Amino acid sequence: MKRDNKNLGFWIKLLKRSRRQKKPIMCLAPMADVTDAAFRRMFVKYGRPDVFWTEFVSADGLCSAGKNNLLIDLKYSSAEHPIVAQIFGAKPKNFYTSARLLAELGFDGIDINMGCPDRKVEKQGAGAALIKNPKLAQEIILATQAGAAGLPVSVKTRIGYNKNETATWMPALLAAKPAAIIVHGRTRQEMSKASARWDIIGRAAEIIKASKKGTLAIGNGDVADLADAYQKAKQYNLDGIMVGRSVFGKPWFFTPTLMREFGSRPLSGFPLTKGGEMNAKKKLEVMAEHTKLFEKLFAGHKNFNIMKKHFKAYASGFEGAKELRIKLMKANNYKEVKFTIDSFSKSKEAR
Repeated sequence: MKRDNKNLGFWIKLLKRSRRQKKPIMCLAPMADVTDAAFRRMFVKYGRPDVFWTEFVSADGLCSAGKNNLLIDLKYSSAEHPIVAQIFGAKPKNFYTSARLLAELGFDGIDINMGCPDRKVEKQGAGAALIKNPKLAQEIILATQAGAAGLPVSVKTRIGYNKNETATWMPALLAAKPAAIIVHGRTRQEMSKASARWDIIGRAAEIIKASKKGTLAIGNGDVADLADAYQKAKQYNLDGIMVGRSVFGKPWFFTPTLMREFGSRPLSGFPLTKGGEMNAKKKLEVMAEHTKLFEKLFAGHKNFNIMKKHFKAYASGFEGAKELRIKLMKANNYKEVKFTIDSFSKSKEAR
């Protein structure tokens, strides 16, 4: 299908490559207090997706006196291109101003969060609350496009608020011609409790493509691995797949062939993790590397406890993992994490 959306930006190049390679565009989902610069750089090294997203940032905050305090969440390296900045809010004028700032900061695209179920976000009329206010949602997209200096503007949303509303919600978004719509296969009411409904994501994709607006359709929710991503993209006729929780503790998620670099045989006392993708000792070394980078980038800016949510994902699937995690949760810095990991490794090798 010929794309008539002139605001696709970097997406056009990815789309052409995707069709040539017969693989969907793979995106790393934006997750609050997760997809920071340290997290993303681990993927740059061990297996990058096609597109990175930042954590979401308040458009109101970027237009306030406290703007500089939020810029740490928009930190990125040149190796992360293409990278999309995600913002949330409910005031079109602040989206316009924020878009101008993000364009100046060199981002490749801007994404509007219209799916977050957090009560504090919804109280502002933002996030998933915008599903109940299509007119405002359209105004926000148009204002962002006006301030984006030609950058593509996308929307990440859900299939509805209390029920499936794709038949009305998708056309409302498409009226503003976003570059892409990322559809999370749950309603706001379902939060993350129900399984993602890919049949409805597929229906949303049909509506997007039938509109002939040139908007890309990207699916999100409960993607297990790359094979699952490819299968879902093909089955539901999607341009791309966005992955969130399944990447935790797996910065090599998007490039499984890198497993060969680390070896497929377990070291003495370290059985393979579930699925056999990497030996445990290497996983712990990567975790230590991630922790060191987090401390380097965010010491004095972010609480070290944010890093701890990754420990459970890295330290799992091998004997003694639970006891190791308990010790890691008591660590207050990289030095203590490294000491704990080294002590654990030595105890295993001594057996």
